[in-house]
Amino acid sequence: MDNPRLPELREKTHKLPLEPGVYIMHDKSGKVIYVGKAKKLKNRVSSYFRAVERHAPKVYRMVEHVWDFDFIVTGSEFEALILECSLIKQYAPKYNILLKDDKGYSYIRVSPGPWSRLTAVFQSQKEDDGATYIGPYISSYVVRQTVEEANKVFMLPTCARKFPQEFRKGRPCLNFYIKNCCGLCRGRISEEAYKETFAEALEFVRGGSGVSVERLTERMEQAAENEEFERAASLRDRIRAIERITERQKVVYSKVEEQDVAAIVHGKDGSCAAVLKFRGGRLVDKDDFLIQELEQGAAGMSEFLQSYYNGRDDVPRQVTLYEPCEDEELLTRWLCEKSGHKVTIFVPQRGEQRQTAEMAYNNAAERLSIEGARTGREVAVLDELARVLGLEKAPSVIEAYDISNFGSETVVGGMVVFEGARPKRSDYRKFSIKTAVAPDDYACMREMLERRFKRYFDEKDSGTSFGRMPDLILLDGGRGHVSAVQGLLDEMGVSVPLFGMVKDDRHRTRAIAENGGEIAISGWRSVFDFVTSVQDEVHRYTIGYSRAKHAKGSLAMSLTKAPGIGEKRAAAVMKKFRTVKALREASVEEIEQAEGMTRAAAQSLHDWLAQEYD
Repeated sequence: MDNPRLPELREKTHKLPLEPGVYIMHDKSGKVIYVGKAKKLKNRVSSYFRAVERHAPKVYRMVEHVWDFDFIVTGSEFEALILECSLIKQYAPKYNILLKDDKGYSYIRVSPGPWSRLTAVFQSQKEDDGATYIGPYISSYVVRQTVEEANKVFMLPTCARKFPQEFRKGRPCLNFYIKNCCGLCRGRISEEAYKETFAEALEFVRGGSGVSVERLTERMEQAAENEEFERAASLRDRIRAIERITERQKVVYSKVEEQDVAAIVHGKDGSCAAVLKFRGGRLVDKDDFLIQELEQGAAGMSEFLQSYYNGRDDVPRQVTLYEPCEDEELLTRWLCEKSGHKVTIFVPQRGEQRQTAEMAYNNAAERLSIEGARTGREVAVLDELARVLGLEKAPSVIEAYDISNFGSETVVGGMVVFEGARPKRSDYRKFSIKTAVAPDDYACMREMLERRFKRYFDEKDSGTSFGRMPDLILLDGGRGHVSAVQGLLDEMGVSVPLFGMVKDDRHRTRAIAENGGEIAISGWRSVFDFVTSVQDEVHRYTIGYSRAKHAKGSLAMSLTKAPGIGEKRAAAVMKKFRTVKALREASVEEIEQAEGMTRAAAQSLHDWLAQEYD
């Protein structure tokens, strides 16, 4: 820590009272960089300037820039929360969460006729281009959903083709064949018929599905009376399409009439918070925010909720969370006073509400995955793994180790690497155990890890392969393995979270071992499946190497039966030819090229192979 003011700041905290209040951190220029509340000001503020190296990255960087701090004593912790929210609004400090939605309002764009299109655009995309813009709307989610539904129901084109310039130029796209488009590109639809269909789509957009169904039903019945049966059938199909979409919407339905459902996913380079908004029992909107630095667990959720509702007047009667938050009673009271009605904060453990919370979590994971090269599922499982193991952040690079042996002659180790929840086979490594002997698995594991991290210190400038420090180490073994290796890592000055993967009597993954206990993972399905896949992969890789080396060693020993061939010559021959087939097909001259071989020894081995495998 390069902050020269730390000693003075520590001294200043001794004078703080053990009272609730708000503290305000300033940088060297006097600018407010952080505002926080505390139940006991002295304890909370002094914690920033003690054991600085153990702080989370965000807090560490903030403390680096603190030059001075002020404080305001309040009558209660609740008053401190109100004041904190007010000061954050006033100063917008750099290290507080500032949730900004810079997309602005959303509009439905109606392109100029006669072959008009419907698209969803943001306010920043509006142009003076002759198009009609319906809006503004607050919810971009609702706008996108409405446009998608209208285009599907009324089979409007969504491709990039220009009409009428591109009529009959090329085959229709896939949307035509799956009946999501009327195939306008074929040039078989009259301008009048298209205008009528588009007018019905606009009616659907402006009036909603209920109004649209009523009017389409009237037109269908009128067409039937006039014996226009083809038109009546077309209108009937359109009504059914609207009803199907309405039924699909009911899947995203909640028994709770009014609630926000919030979840946070933490990734390697940041976090994403998602809020699903239910009104009238239906999902009507979604907000998501990418946050550069946010604490894990209850503290991060509390900070997010405070920031999210600090700038909003629309507070529902229930806030459903994927995980608990800190200061739940304080936040509940604040939301009640802010909204003027009763508000409940709820963390469901099972049932429909838990599924809804998981939907918010999956949405956050998917948004975060867009920022990187991973799927939403991969982002989610690494975040869950971090929660289960109590890690400060989701691990990106995971190394797993296993030992395998055939007696005491063939003892090997294997290292597999997972990056972003995917195997990175180019970084897999094999170890032939040299000093430790079976059946001492602990000593073998220590030797393997010691050699691995010696390579790290030699190659760390490269930043690749052995020169890269992992975020998490998993050993195929229990508490004994973890304890044996943890001592080694401490001796070498390597600070990487270390856990074991414990198997049951049937050789199936059962739990995660830590130094002093075990963590059950059967209740975390995605974590359980991922850890099982890691354990299976490192076992497969290590046992494969062990078998290959054992077979190679056995073959080399059999070659010593040939006259003039000792262990060193046999090993040299096997190193050169690797397989029996290659060795049998080799000429005397080729065998002679192996290290330590003579013409006579090569001839002897060649003759012996011919006789042995005749």
